[in-house]
Amino acid sequence: MAQYSKGDTPVAVASGENLTSRLWERAAAGDARQILRWSVDDQWRGMDWPQLADRVRDIAAGLIALGIGRGDRVALMSNTRMEWTVADLAILSAGAVTVPLYETSSVEQCAWILSDSGAKAAIVAVADQAKQMDAAREGAIDGLAVFVIDDGGLDALADQGDAAAAAQVAERVAATNVDDHASIIYTSGTTGNPKGCLLTHGNLLSTARQSETMLPELFTSGDSTLLFLPLAHVLARIIQFACLEANTQLGYARSLGTLVEDLSTFRPTFLLSVPRVFEKVFNTAQRKAEGPKRKVFDFAVATSRQWATTANPGRVLSLKRGLADKLVYSKLRDALGGRVRYCVSGGAPLSPHLAYFFHAAGITILEGYGLTETSAASAFNSPTKLRIGSVGRPNAGTEIKGAEDGELLIRGPGVFSGYWNNKQATAEVFAEDGWLCTGDIGEIDDDGYITITGRKKEIIVTAGGKNVAPAVLEERLKSHRLLSQAMVVGDNRTFVAALVTLEPDELAAFSKEHELSGSPAQLAEDQTVRAEVDKAVEHANQAVSKAESIRRVTVLPRDFTIEHGEMTPTLKLKRQVIAEHFAEEIEGLYR
Repeated sequence: MAQYSKGDTPVAVASGENLTSRLWERAAAGDARQILRWSVDDQWRGMDWPQLADRVRDIAAGLIALGIGRGDRVALMSNTRMEWTVADLAILSAGAVTVPLYETSSVEQCAWILSDSGAKAAIVAVADQAKQMDAAREGAIDGLAVFVIDDGGLDALADQGDAAAAAQVAERVAATNVDDHASIIYTSGTTGNPKGCLLTHGNLLSTARQSETMLPELFTSGDSTLLFLPLAHVLARIIQFACLEANTQLGYARSLGTLVEDLSTFRPTFLLSVPRVFEKVFNTAQRKAEGPKRKVFDFAVATSRQWATTANPGRVLSLKRGLADKLVYSKLRDALGGRVRYCVSGGAPLSPHLAYFFHAAGITILEGYGLTETSAASAFNSPTKLRIGSVGRPNAGTEIKGAEDGELLIRGPGVFSGYWNNKQATAEVFAEDGWLCTGDIGEIDDDGYITITGRKKEIIVTAGGKNVAPAVLEERLKSHRLLSQAMVVGDNRTFVAALVTLEPDELAAFSKEHELSGSPAQLAEDQTVRAEVDKAVEHANQAVSKAESIRRVTVLPRDFTIEHGEMTPTLKLKRQVIAEHFAEEIEGLYR
């Protein structure tokens, strides 16, 4: 097993370039391609490069007139929408630094981020978020100017600019280079206050161009994507910048509730998503396949694995795949708009059965790996070098190696310089020679492909001294249609156990199928439901040794939520909080 992997030659980024360079180049050339599209009253509207440049210039001039200087921080809290991208580019064009906040951030989290970053202005989507900013800054943050998009805030900001400020925009753009700060992205830490990752124009621009170079099948002027994940997350942000670099059209879904409708009318060629969404798509299709249709669906699932794992499919397998395509796979493609060829997946491990299923349907899921500290993806599968079950090989110019304890270390142009206002944390995260300690445990094979097996801090050590990576078991548990979340426990215990929660929609469908009644809490105790949970446990245990296997499981009466503080905005488990909230249930597992 190899312990080192290196990407291809680094992608060229000139020292005088920045994240807005392409905007001004294409606008000056009069590029009339609609680069941004969004839906209003069920009609798609668009903005070409000159229009985008004019809007960005006006808002940037307004920020300058407001007193925002080079290097000043501006907070941005909004749903994923066209205005997010426009505001981001305007902040950067003013020479300032974008500080994204999740819509789900609490007042306390907002207060910490605004205070720690020293933000001088905030752009928010709706009035309720403005109230949240007011509450967050009360008694702690002075002089924070807040602009509400839905109340005409960007128009008001643009109106503040004048000719002198507009001229300064051009000067600041020309003065901004790869070493200048572009964004402080606060990690949604599972413990303590979030840490601000300080990313430069060079960090984000090099990663965007690496993505464009490694995935040329996705990023062309004829392609498009529909964004629905939060742009506060670094991966969605990188996709935004990669599309702008490649002149690939960016569309914005109105909401998750309208996603299916928006997909059918926008018809993207690729999508960015997370494993949870792929699971929901698969589980929904499985749930709808009732009666005789279920056998057809199961046939399509079995065929997908054969198709994806057979190097040279023969006539029989090709016929089976063709039949499955007509009966099942084509409906999946239609549900995604009919043109999607690729999906980019990140943020959590992707179950191989999902990758097989989508691949057989003609939609290749490209799984990658990275951190906020590495400007998102440091490794990726590509369409021509796909290895399902891995996160691919390092990006161009990026090196990844394994330490003696299995921790993955990364070095490359996307790696950040450190945490904002936190020298101690910065010193702790870097090893010698500029290697970033990721905290992730993984393996590198002889071809340079990387497999993530767990988080270093999450490794469970049983009373018998056995090391257990919970992620492997948890992802397998969650692949069952009935299960929403899972947390494996067992640190200093005699055996491994698990807490699981039920998926409401799937539970309702399952209850109807089996003629069950009762509240979710009552159904959690039902023997028929428990039998399904036992099947999920059995499936999970197949991936590990007997000493690592789950011996007991408790079905909780409710799901883990962001609101209860049990999950981060990126849906990672806050294990310590969950352990506190369900301490009695955990103790019950060992009685």
